[in-house]
Amino acid sequence: MASVQTSTSGNLQNMSRIMLTSARYTEEHNAPMVGLIEKFNLKKGEYQLTIPKVGQMDAEDLVEGRDMIDSEDIDVSTVTATTAEVGLKVIITDTLLQQNNEDVFKIIGRQMGEAMARKKDTDIIALFPTLNGGTKLGNDNINLTLANASAIIANAKADQFGNDIYVVHHPNALWKLATDIGNTLATYPLPDAFNKPAVKDYWTGIKLSGVPFFEDGNIQTVTDNSGYGVIADKTAMGHLAARARREERDRDISLRAHEVVVTEDYAVFEVDDTRGAAIQYEIGNPTTTNA
Repeated sequence: MASVQTSTSGNLQNMSRIMLTSARYTEEHNAPMVGLIEKFNLKKGEYQLTIPKVGQMDAEDLVEGRDMIDSEDIDVSTVTATTAEVGLKVIITDTLLQQNNEDVFKIIGRQMGEAMARKKDTDIIALFPTLNGGTKLGNDNINLTLANASAIIANAKADQFGNDIYVVHHPNALWKLATDIGNTLATYPLPDAFNKPAVKDYWTGIKLSGVPFFEDGNIQTVTDNSGYGVIADKTAMGHLAARARREERDRDISLRAHEVVVTEDYAVFEVDDTRGAAIQYEIGNPTTTNA
């Protein structure tokens, strides 16, 4: 007589925990941009975030015994952001569940984590070209050399981007910079503002004029072999969370499987357009056959 195997809710719960733990770990370590921008949270009952921005004011020299004539305009503007749901669904068949293979569920969890991380990361990367009023630094067919890297930092500091400036670009763009620099700057410490697990693994070891350089392989080609990276302060862009990650399960009897759905409600947006700029440089693969 053939034996009968059944999948139980207990097995599903155990395997889902393994899968989702792996997914969370993977996501937290695969999205460098999320750790480089400002964080905001919506409170219960709120549907959007409104951030006021005050214009620059000027102080004046005073003369004893004379009243101040000029007054400064507050010049308040606001930035608003609303969130939207993002998620994915995984189908766990009864056969897979019966096998109770922990490694399989770790693999599924890794894939889920990579998907969520890539989605957030590419959402932020899509903001790069609109910073600085859409005016980018660099250009197509130009390499990120030491001279160009120093120039974009000078521009950022001259235009007062902020105090926590960083650069992010594709690994191939940063390879050119590394070949120009050599190992002379690799011993400099990472600034405290960026020295955390979510981002420090993506630090290239390069720091120029106090500005650290990070790599992000999710940056895509936009023209020929060039792509958009960014030089920005942490306050240039923001991540707004409305609802933390939610995991729900549903039984599909005809499919003989369980559906595991993971969703999150968030948004990424420009906080201050004047605190960052896209940087366009070549990201094509370097030759590996140098003599």
